[in-house]
Amino acid sequence: MPRTPWDELPAELREKVTAHTGGVDQVEPVTAGSVADFAATLTTGGRRVFCKGSRLDTERVGFLRTEIRLNEHLPADLTPRLQWTTEMQGWLIAGFDHVPGAPADLRPGSPDLPAVAAALTSMAQTLTPAPAVDVQPATARWGGLLNPALVDGDTLLHTDMTHNNFLVSGARSWVVDWSMPCRGAVWIDTARMLIRLIRAGHTAADAEAWAAALPMWEHASSEALDAFARAAATVSRRLRDRNPSAPHLVEMAAAGRAWVEHRHATA
Repeated sequence: MPRTPWDELPAELREKVTAHTGGVDQVEPVTAGSVADFAATLTTGGRRVFCKGSRLDTERVGFLRTEIRLNEHLPADLTPRLQWTTEMQGWLIAGFDHVPGAPADLRPGSPDLPAVAAALTSMAQTLTPAPAVDVQPATARWGGLLNPALVDGDTLLHTDMTHNNFLVSGARSWVVDWSMPCRGAVWIDTARMLIRLIRAGHTAADAEAWAAALPMWEHASSEALDAFARAAATVSRRLRDRNPSAPHLVEMAAAGRAWVEHRHATA
């Protein structure tokens, strides 16, 4: 989506941001993601800060407010810390610690896969039971597509398993953009990642074997996985049908269908 460049933000807003960061020496636009109107890494006196912002007159600002509200409840060794926020001139801007790393490579054989697995495992262990923060329950998000009891649980889930949200540096991965969380069954994020692996080139059988090696998977019944695979495929198909010219939506729909077919074949 088109983003507002740093030098096109209101001057008064930029002054407020630099009051937090210090003088800006370099601006590196960030193009990944779809729920921000401004995103960039600012270099200020040798220090780097990741800033993202949304206009107050868009629905996207709700995603950023959620991320801001959640940050203090998330594990500091997995999620960059929120440093400050500024709301003025029709904008909400948040400044986060900048963390090293590149978006995870999810393709078969990638050296990033162990770091992604470790991050998913740590998230599940640290965020179960879910911290006392108000988020949508998985029973509400998925309940129209399956028996709500199958996805009920007390884990704070990220849910948006795009490779861009896992920033890998060596053996570790930071997990960013907690704008679409929910509370539910501990295995849901792993299931969402499984579909991403299929999209990245894994067979459905190999992707499910990768997921099954993680401790969260033992809590997922066959009934729950069958139902969730069908529900996720339905959502992906609907998104594709609304925008059939978007390649990533076509690929996600195909990946979702492949998982459903694998579940049927092995039943």
